[in-house]
Amino acid sequence: MKRQTNVNIDAPANRRYTVVLEQEPDGGYSVHVPALPGCASQGDTLEEALANIRGAAELYLWSLMDDGLPAPKGHGHVVVREIALEA
Repeated sequence: MKRQTNVNIDAPANRRYTVVLEQEPDGGYSVHVPALPGCASQGDTLEEALANIRGAAELYLWSLMDDGLPAPKGHGHVVVREIALEA
């Protein structure tokens, strides 16, 4: 069973971003930041996944700053819906 959770995390300059965690069928969690394209990580537990994505997001933002690019604003809009499929 997959479980998705949104959690806000602090990033450089006190920015906050929404992260999406998804439980993997073989164990652990994958996690990504919708507002930061390509920023993703994983962990064996929710706590580890959150720690890993926090580090990944901070590096992502530092990289943007080093390149003179602005950090994305906002949390990123995430909508989760369940759909039914006919087999």
